Amino acid sequence: MYFASTEEQRWVQRGLLPDLRRQPVAEELRGWNWDRPPLRSIYDRPLGVYEVAGKYCPTGRDVFLRRVQQLKTVPNVGMREGQRLHRVVADVLTEAKRLIYVHGQASVPFLEALASGVRSRDEDDARPTEEDDLSATKVRAVRAFESRRIVERVEAVLARQPHIQADGLAMLALPVSVEMKLDGRFLGLSEHLAADGISFPDTAVLDLKFGLREPFHRLTTTGYALVLESLFERPVDVGCVVYARFMNGRIVVERDFHLIGDELRQMFVEERDEKVRLVAEELDPGLPAVCPRSCPYLRTCRPADQGRVEPLRGPMSANLVDAAQPEAVAAH
Repeated sequence: MYFASTEEQRWVQRGLLPDLRRQPVAEELRGWNWDRPPLRSIYDRPLGVYEVAGKYCPTGRDVFLRRVQQLKTVPNVGMREGQRLHRVVADVLTEAKRLIYVHGQASVPFLEALASGVRSRDEDDARPTEEDDLSATKVRAVRAFESRRIVERVEAVLARQPHIQADGLAMLALPVSVEMKLDGRFLGLSEHLAADGISFPDTAVLDLKFGLREPFHRLTTTGYALVLESLFERPVDVGCVVYARFMNGRIVVERDFHLIGDELRQMFVEERDEKVRLVAEELDPGLPAVCPRSCPYLRTCRPADQGRVEPLRGPMSANLVDAAQPEAVAAH
């Protein structure tokens, strides 16, 4: 999912980065300036990046209910399936690196067995449910897709560097760290953040989505870029939201590479300040005009479900999960 094609790499190098050189990021919006405005957080109520960046609830009432009212919800089917697919991707990549370190240049046969041999943490822990049968096909498809890509990349490196050692092979073939744990305290965020992926050596932030494309998704990569800058004091200018969907038994991947420029950084900081404020001052932002049908707080906010049902919008990048939930509840 995370490995860019040659064309995408060229687009980043020749298309995006020259724009950054013409209009560099403002110094006050670099993460290493977390100790002064506008990056310094006024309130000591740390939030997760997903809470700041997530605008599925337009008013942020989901954050109020979770943080102030301490309401816990049960993840819906789409959320559970998304979590499961994320774990499959992370587990296959992690297992592939382990095999490379154990077997080195002789790792290809073991990597070829990944498609059928690796079980994710989620698969090991899960009890059978009605949705298992529905998502099992997607799990197998994701695992097979990732495995094939890994084998191709390892073989390509070995073809060029037949005497390479295990550490170099892992770095050149699989230059992505998955589920990287980050401390966001300098920016008023949680100390226990987890980015889907960080690619090296260009240090781009990667975020994987199995749902509809949303304009605010770039705020997630922006949040993690700011955190990385606050921790390592090195610029992080490129983000990529990876959209995976299923079509006729195949996986289709769209990668949204983008610069993490001033506008995105300002938007993230404003969202952080607004949501941290409503938590610190216990301000209920009220109901939005339209609630997504898939919101886990829908029964709390609209217990009678008396709003009229409207289509949300066209399924531009829907996968099977979200295409099944194309509706929203609107206020009267």
